[in-house]
Amino acid sequence: MRFRYSEWDDQRHGAARSSFDTLFDLFQQLLYHTGGDAAEALNWLTQLDERYNLTGDEEGMSLGEFIEELQNRGYIERDDETGVVQITAKAERGLRERSLEEIFSQLRKAGRGNHRTPFSGAGDERQPETRPYAFGDDVSNLDVTGTLSNAYRRGGIGDFSLHEDDFQVFETDHHTSVATVLMIDLSHSMILYGEDRITPARKTALALAELITRQYPKDTLDIVAFGNDAWEVEIKDLPYLQVGPFHTNTRAGLQRARDILRRRKNRNKQIFLITDGKPSAHFEYGRLYKNAYGLDRRIVNKVLDEAAICRRERITITTFMIARDPYLQNFVRQLTEVNQGRAYYASLDDLGGFLFEDYVRNRRKFTR
Repeated sequence: MRFRYSEWDDQRHGAARSSFDTLFDLFQQLLYHTGGDAAEALNWLTQLDERYNLTGDEEGMSLGEFIEELQNRGYIERDDETGVVQITAKAERGLRERSLEEIFSQLRKAGRGNHRTPFSGAGDERQPETRPYAFGDDVSNLDVTGTLSNAYRRGGIGDFSLHEDDFQVFETDHHTSVATVLMIDLSHSMILYGEDRITPARKTALALAELITRQYPKDTLDIVAFGNDAWEVEIKDLPYLQVGPFHTNTRAGLQRARDILRRRKNRNKQIFLITDGKPSAHFEYGRLYKNAYGLDRRIVNKVLDEAAICRRERITITTFMIARDPYLQNFVRQLTEVNQGRAYYASLDDLGGFLFEDYVRNRRKFTR
């Protein structure tokens, strides 16, 4: 095979690359809103192109060329049996990375999330301060220069030798291991009243998954979706979360989260609860009891019981409430008081920022 090299031509290569990046950015945004449905996202992209002439530039990339490039780069694939276009694992990873970058960008603009730990201990990041060596310290953190200086000051060059008291090691950041369960409300109210609440919740879960797997590999993250019942969701399934015709069984979600955390060996355990509404259902004697009108104490009290159990098991519940109704906020205050947890009344725009600030700050406040 022969390759022919020539000078870079901006008109030939630069425009096409810019066109792909622009269309790919829009395609990813559409994937958030379609719940990872590539066919629907491409259909919306086609409609946008027809209306706004996105690919009308002669030097740019046509929509057909863009779709072909998506396939060539491994972002989409066509099912051989059904012929349905779907996104690949590479595209799923790209959505997680994009979500993480967007939320951290918001944190920097808002001045939030840059929290240093006040503790020192067994950690990954070396500090300039040193201390005497103690049994069990990682020898990779040995301060060689300081150790040799101690030996020299003690015996001089004529009687140079190393004693146990000469050794010193660098301090490191305090290291904790945290088990987190993220609960996501998939009840029907998450898309009611003309407001899309599931998309920011889904995007926040994608970003948190990417943050933990990339920067905190010893932490664990489990996802629990809840509606009429509660079920576990794998990280690879996050882009496809969809709201269903469900009531809000918060009690079932907390029970499932507790079961997961009970199996985790991490000393520090927490639940992040993303919801927009009141609990409106729970199971009684094997049947689903439901009441969508007002705050039914028959349901609410069972949820508060779960919050109390979490407190006894040292599981902190942080609630991210994306609703402004005073009576719903009153329920969240009761839940927070019983659990001695935390609550944020977040808008759809700052949900991710609040969650990330809380995760990073409180992760470093945990004690070993």
